[in-house]
Amino acid sequence: MSDISGANDSQDAAAVAAQLLAAGAPFDALQLVALREDAAALALRGIALAQIGDLERGIELLRRARARFADADKLAKARCILAEAEIRLALRDFRTASRLLAGLAGAFGDLQDRFNAAHAVLLEARLLMLTGRIGEAGQRLDTEMPLIMPASLRAAHLLLRAEIAARRARAQEAALLLADAVALAGDHAMLRAQAAALGEALERPVARTAGGRLLVLREVEELLASGALVLDLGRQVLGCDGIHVDFTGRPILLMLLQMLAEQCPSDVTRDTLVQRVFGAREVDEGYRNRLRVEMSRLRRHVGGTAAVRSTARGYRLVPLRGGDVVVLSPPIASPEARLLGLLSDGEAWSSFALAAALGASQRSVQRGLAALMREGQAGPVGDGRLRRWVARPLAGVTPNLLLVAATGTGDTKDMR
Repeated sequence: MSDISGANDSQDAAAVAAQLLAAGAPFDALQLVALREDAAALALRGIALAQIGDLERGIELLRRARARFADADKLAKARCILAEAEIRLALRDFRTASRLLAGLAGAFGDLQDRFNAAHAVLLEARLLMLTGRIGEAGQRLDTEMPLIMPASLRAAHLLLRAEIAARRARAQEAALLLADAVALAGDHAMLRAQAAALGEALERPVARTAGGRLLVLREVEELLASGALVLDLGRQVLGCDGIHVDFTGRPILLMLLQMLAEQCPSDVTRDTLVQRVFGAREVDEGYRNRLRVEMSRLRRHVGGTAAVRSTARGYRLVPLRGGDVVVLSPPIASPEARLLGLLSDGEAWSSFALAAALGASQRSVQRGLAALMREGQAGPVGDGRLRRWVARPLAGVTPNLLLVAATGTGDTKDMR
């Protein structure tokens, strides 16, 4: 009889610990499971330690728990995988997170666990956002979600939508979503902290005009709605009247467009374009042919926002709607502004994750990291394959909203 009573006590303690974790109280949860070694307790301890910040130890305990659960307990094993995937996102281990999340939402659906299925969808969307695929992240969140969800899960859902809206320069939409998320977060400390960070980000400068004026996100949104043709170098987007053309992963086209936009309405000579964009010391027919090919690609890519016209000397940019041309730069005056913006979200990044998020080669990322280290703005932690990079917090600016599409103000910490 005592054995049965003890088992029930253990189950009750695990249930209470799970509720505490869902409410964002990891220290209280740890007190209930700290000395236990059964599978459920190991999983709960792993999640609690991850919420506190000991991510590597959290992964270790979750893997031990997953191994101890019986093969027939597919739901418990799936929940361990989901929790590890969320930690991997916090560690910016995108490759492992992607592998763990593959098919997981569907698996939870088959197991009739709709809440964790919804949470898996949130993590998939966050992974897409962190790796620069903002459009796909928004589409993933449009997946049918349960009509009835825990308040913390609904708050996390709204926070992610708000962050995506902010990265699309939709300040008003982001603010409304954020207000709804705060109302749902209640006393959940981690969700409230995440909401507060995003709220502060919406009020900090996210861009700089050619004249040096700093703009907050609301002003960028107003500029995009004004009829002006806006080239946002931080987000790598050309926008006008609701049309947005993404230049992520197209560095040559972006450099050409930037040079034309900065000189508009004047033209830029072919020789200047070749020397600046291709780094040519001497301009020959081969480089001119290459320029013609890239300009043809640029014409197709700018779509209905602008035209690229040939002149006797070179090329010029013509806004199709006749408005002004405005070039916005990141508020951080540094060649590595986008890289520094990613690092400044407070998480530790591997060079591989940085390259994936920026759509750049690891070699170029490593050169940028070396430059930031020389300037004392970033530094490595760990050695070899475990090496990660962190940066000092940047006061007064919001670098993580400037990036092409990627990076967030932290990860959803509502571990389950």
